[in-house]
Amino acid sequence: MNEAIPVTRVTDHGTAKLMPDVDRKRAWLLTVDGAPQSYVDLDEPAHLEFEYARRLGHVLDTVAEPGRPLDVLHLGGGALTLPRYLAATRPGSRQDVVEADGGLLELVAEHLPLPGGAHIVTHAADARAWLAAAPADSADVLVADVFGGSRVPAHLTSVAYAREAERVLRADGVYVANLADAAPFAFLRSQLAGFATLFEELALIAEPGVLRGRRFGNAVLVAAHRSLDTAGLTRLTAADVFPARVEHGSALRDFIGAARPVRDEDAVPSPVPPDGAFGIG
Repeated sequence: MNEAIPVTRVTDHGTAKLMPDVDRKRAWLLTVDGAPQSYVDLDEPAHLEFEYARRLGHVLDTVAEPGRPLDVLHLGGGALTLPRYLAATRPGSRQDVVEADGGLLELVAEHLPLPGGAHIVTHAADARAWLAAAPADSADVLVADVFGGSRVPAHLTSVAYAREAERVLRADGVYVANLADAAPFAFLRSQLAGFATLFEELALIAEPGVLRGRRFGNAVLVAAHRSLDTAGLTRLTAADVFPARVEHGSALRDFIGAARPVRDEDAVPSPVPPDGAFGIG
């Protein structure tokens, strides 16, 4: 049984710390090198604490009829917040989680064990390498939430990476990614431009203040070859405790503007967040 005391461990890619939430009996915050990575409530796996996680959750809620099991590939594991959420909200889903930091996976397995029958398999591997070896047409949803420190690694930003993601997704599959940027949004626009070359439908979910260029923040990219439930997404995100906006169609094309897709040889990580951008409140 977990004791409600912090746990600190040096893992493969940094110093991970699990801190109990004094307000929720079996809830834990995971930080890596001081940056918040995940929040998990073992008693309420459907509880999503972080703003970006809630937005990813809204996408997962709208990709198929409620409760329908899905085959999901997660790139980036952390404390397995979203895999736990899907196991609770879509029982019977089969999920693979790829996390580069094997030591972090061991820490999470030891202190925040998965519920029985969750059908979640974790893999210590590089996300791009795993994706390249994954079978085609094997996932209903691909969730990308990979940060090295507080930046998306360069090799997960190119159009060649996006092409591998498209290959692994089924024809009606949905790609969803957690990204971060600030005005003038060179990184975010380039990511949207890359996915626009491959996918017919795109949407972007972010807090209005971020989209207006007032602050650095997270933005969730959604891509598919079929119509997205933007009306449902708009309702969910607008009614959330952290309201957000859903951009799509002509407004999103205007946002992308003249941005160009990123080639592997030109790829760079996402921008360095300003101090305190992802601090613990």
